Amino acid sequence: MRIEDWTMGQAAGGEERSTRRRPGAERLLEAASDLFYREGIRAVGVDTISERAGVSKRTLYNRFGGKDELIAEYLRRRDERWKEYLQGVTEAVVEPGEKLLAVFEAYEEWLVGEDLRGCAFANAVAELPDSDHPARVVARRHKEGIEEHLAVLAKEAGFDDPRTLAERLLLLLEGAAATAAMRRSREPLGVARSLAQELLDARSL
Repeated sequence: MRIEDWTMGQAAGGEERSTRRRPGAERLLEAASDLFYREGIRAVGVDTISERAGVSKRTLYNRFGGKDELIAEYLRRRDERWKEYLQGVTEAVVEPGEKLLAVFEAYEEWLVGEDLRGCAFANAVAELPDSDHPARVVARRHKEGIEEHLAVLAKEAGFDDPRTLAERLLLLLEGAAATAAMRRSREPLGVARSLAQELLDARSL
C-alpha cells in the first residue's frame, strides 16, 4: 500500500469535512486538538473548547454534531499530518531496507516534538471504553495503516513474509512509544530502532 492510499475507515464524507474546514470550525478543531492532547479527552468539555476557540457551542454542534465526532475529527487531522510527515521522511531515504528504520526515526522525532506526551491515538483509546466510538475506529485504522505501510516497505526491501515482519516492527514501535512517554525520554525509541536493525539483519542472512 502506498502511503497516499492509506485511508481512514469510517471517515466523515468529503462535503461534511469541507464544512468543518470553515474558519469557526477550524478554530474549534485547533483548540480541541491542543486541549485533548495536553489535558486529556475526558478532562476537556465543550464549554472549555468553545471558550478557547472564541466560537459558540452552537457552532460546535452545528459543525461536528457533538464532542464525540469532534474527537474523531481531531484524530483524523492528526493522521493526515502524520502521513505527510512520514512520507517526507521515508521518501528521503534511498535504500529500501533503510526506509523501515526511517519509520523508527520518524516516530522518535514526531513524539519528541510533541513533548513526549505519548501517542494521541493510543491515549484516545485508553480514555474511550466504547469500542464503537468513532474516535476508536479512527485510531484503530491509523495503526492498521502504519502496519500496512511497513508491510509494503518490507516487501519492497525483499524480505520474506513481510506482513509478519511488519507486525513485529509495529509492536516494537508502539511499545517504545509508550515507554518513552512514561519515562519522558527518547531513549526507548533509539533502543527499539537498534532492535529493529538486529531483526532486519537476522532476516537478511
